[in-house]
Amino acid sequence: MIPPIGPIALDYIASNVRKSGIDVEIVDLCLSDDPLRMLENHFDVHNPQLVGISFRNTDDCFWPSARWFVPDLTETISKIRDMTDTPIVIGGVGFSIFARRIVEYTGVDFGIRGDGEQAIVSLVNELQKSKHFERVDGLIWRANGEIYSNRPSWPGQLSLPTNRDQIDNLTYFKKGGQCGIETKRGCNRGCIYCADHLAKGKTVRLREPSEVADEAQSLIVQGVEVLHLCDAEFNIPRNHAYAVCEEFIRRSIGKSLGWYTYMAVVPFDAELAKAMKKAGCIGINFTGDSASPAMLKTYNQPHNKDDLALAVCLCRDNNIKVMIDLLLGGPGETPESIAQTVDFIKHIDPDCAGASLGIRVYPGTRMADILLNEGPAETNLNIRRRYSGSIDLFRPTFYISQALCPQSARLVKDLIAGDKRFFEPTEPEALECGQSTDHNYNDNKELAEAIKNGQRGAYWDILRKLRVD
Repeated sequence: MIPPIGPIALDYIASNVRKSGIDVEIVDLCLSDDPLRMLENHFDVHNPQLVGISFRNTDDCFWPSARWFVPDLTETISKIRDMTDTPIVIGGVGFSIFARRIVEYTGVDFGIRGDGEQAIVSLVNELQKSKHFERVDGLIWRANGEIYSNRPSWPGQLSLPTNRDQIDNLTYFKKGGQCGIETKRGCNRGCIYCADHLAKGKTVRLREPSEVADEAQSLIVQGVEVLHLCDAEFNIPRNHAYAVCEEFIRRSIGKSLGWYTYMAVVPFDAELAKAMKKAGCIGINFTGDSASPAMLKTYNQPHNKDDLALAVCLCRDNNIKVMIDLLLGGPGETPESIAQTVDFIKHIDPDCAGASLGIRVYPGTRMADILLNEGPAETNLNIRRRYSGSIDLFRPTFYISQALCPQSARLVKDLIAGDKRFFEPTEPEALECGQSTDHNYNDNKELAEAIKNGQRGAYWDILRKLRVD
């Protein structure tokens, strides 16, 4: 994918595996000009006990592109099978959302749903000894022609390695414009569309702020100057976010390192905004979704449009760049509710806003329940997809309210009326011609070129700057 994103899971996991006394090698295909040759060269001289694959995204989550990555994963596994008989295990956020389905689809030996740091060590130990795979939290495994699923690997106490020296973070920073870090895992919010709880659990598991700061400092030493916090929402809970900022401030990390983050609109207040700025925060991407009271209720969001306005004001007061991510086209969306949202966002004047059209529907979410309650999926006019046959949520399947008429993207673009603060949805026919107006980061050559020329930061902020320039 372009730009490349550093696989922080591999950094965490490899460090933890090595710490346990197990030898580990990383073959980073993302940075290779010839991934197949790189694999062949590796297996010519290595005979590992276990091959692990990190699978971050099942698809690009954007309509109308709806690009599905699972067939690419299957192809990679097939190539590895040609080179070694070693068992293969898959993990990662994308895998964890569809763990059993991916094991079935790819024919892989093992999968780990949830945190991989401890689970991989347990799996290696079982492979070396008694092979009691039922003891490995998170493991999806095969026996006697059946597939078994253990409970997810979501350890109550979250502590991650801080040295960040297992992957080439500096190269990823130079080619990707940012590096990632986690301050916690899990999300206890009730947004109807989100699959984060499927991968990381519904309980928020916090890291010690001192540990987060140690990790940030290790990346600074490597030459990294910009981070993106990979938390679902940095301010959930608010007190932990404030504590992380306090630790960054105590160590003066903000003088050497700038960072961006995702946040819920509430809770957010002047004290937290001030602390974030002092700790090095450059920009915030808020999960705004809508400014329509009816749609916010549908999405089960606790904020209202006044909270959106306050969030923008607090960012302005503290010189923090602000983006509002909108999610248009959900159940009950109408041209009137979209107009209400677009007009209000123009009024409160964020630096930019993402006008995403269409909700990726994941099994195990409230959106999937809504879809089921609407009747036969095959005749549901709210569904958008780029595959044939029966509806299968394993494949990219989107919901766009039929009340928006067939030309829903054109409707939204007309309401935006050329306002450059908005990343507009891309019309299907424009995508077929290679033209895109949205902020899909998958294979975004304009973005990659800007980073090559020295731009750094969150991708929405880099794209925003390109528009301003």
